[in-house]
Amino acid sequence: MKKENIIIPQSMRNLIDKVKQNFPDDVKLQNMFEMCFVNTYLTTLKPQNDGTTFVITGDIPAMWLRDSAAQVRPYLILAEEDEEMAELIEGVVRRQFQYINHDPYANAFNENFNRNGHQSDGTDMTPWIWERKYEIDSLCYPIQLAYLLWKSSDRTTHFDDNFVQGLNNILKVWKTEQDHEQDSPYRFERHDVRQSDTLTRDGKGGEVKKTGMTWSAFRPSDDACHYGYLIPSNMFAVVVLQYAVEICEQVLQDYDLAKQCLVLAAEIKNGIENYSTFDHPIYDKIYSYETDGFGNYNFMDDANVPSLLAMPYFGYCEFNDLTYINTRNFILSRNNPYYYEGKKAKGIGSPHTPDHYIWHIALAIQGMTANDEKEKNHILELFKQTDGGTGFMHEGFDADHPENFTRDWFSWANSMFSEFVLSLLNITVKGSPLYQRLQNKY
Repeated sequence: MKKENIIIPQSMRNLIDKVKQNFPDDVKLQNMFEMCFVNTYLTTLKPQNDGTTFVITGDIPAMWLRDSAAQVRPYLILAEEDEEMAELIEGVVRRQFQYINHDPYANAFNENFNRNGHQSDGTDMTPWIWERKYEIDSLCYPIQLAYLLWKSSDRTTHFDDNFVQGLNNILKVWKTEQDHEQDSPYRFERHDVRQSDTLTRDGKGGEVKKTGMTWSAFRPSDDACHYGYLIPSNMFAVVVLQYAVEICEQVLQDYDLAKQCLVLAAEIKNGIENYSTFDHPIYDKIYSYETDGFGNYNFMDDANVPSLLAMPYFGYCEFNDLTYINTRNFILSRNNPYYYEGKKAKGIGSPHTPDHYIWHIALAIQGMTANDEKEKNHILELFKQTDGGTGFMHEGFDADHPENFTRDWFSWANSMFSEFVLSLLNITVKGSPLYQRLQNKY
């Protein structure tokens, strides 16, 4: 996995040393952080001749729009002073928007015109596309990364014609999918697979009612939505549309585009607040994970981000918001069908992985959204006890036997762990909700 003869940037080495200084007696944590923090840099980033950066997920040789943004996110801290790191991340943004302009409905792409991936799926595939599972968050993450790169490095060169075209394509898709039943051209079918890998109704998915929200075919796990309005992803869309407003007004000076973003954000948010909440008999008002607009709800949370647990992490609400706290209490309980308690750990898993498997990504989100230091320290200890003896994070692990896990090379999980550890030292990504919480604290 490791590329030979790559020199770790001094900015990265300085941050590793800072963690070691702050945890002088915890050798295991020191080693885990160093291994996880450098993993994305050493094993997944592939600079291209056109100045863009291709990013594999780890054990899959394709670039997911979501994963690639999350993988490099902690490196934004380095980009504040490291021009080469900023250049590398800008390359990721440029690559992401090239892909969006190729097909805004696709979630994962090939490095070149090689026809790799799921070419036999019943949807509009091209040789550039690895997989065409439409997910709202796949369009959210590139906007978020572009915005945070600006805030971290003061760079604006990535807000070019390619970005503007991509933003317009995103708006077109999200507006179209506000009326999925009438307007959507998107269909997806995969044959001879489990139900979560394909859509019902000849590839159209379950029926939905217009609500103001925008429809999603699949979750961030790449599993099919049970109901078409995926609440965490709609929340994420509201946040990044507000980012886009700021970009359009302050950088692009495109006030018409800013207004379109503002109007759409308001429509989606109204839909969320009017159609996704429920007065629970135990937890009071909470958000559902999915709904169809007809009064059907799916009460759960999934480990992948965006999730309900991650709402303040990506900026939809404050960390102490009452409805969020109610929802958090629900999803961190056995009332959430994907919350598991075992002999070695407890936390949120996913229907994407085996029963009783907890995800390191969810533990990182739980730690970063916690308001209690005791809970944060508990999460830190869980990480140390559940690496399966590898020093790395994984997708899911058995709550009773952490040595049993899925995906031994999963860069997203390593990056999330790294961001969590840095947050314990009050080192956060500029412009992010974690950074704003820290600024408000002092």
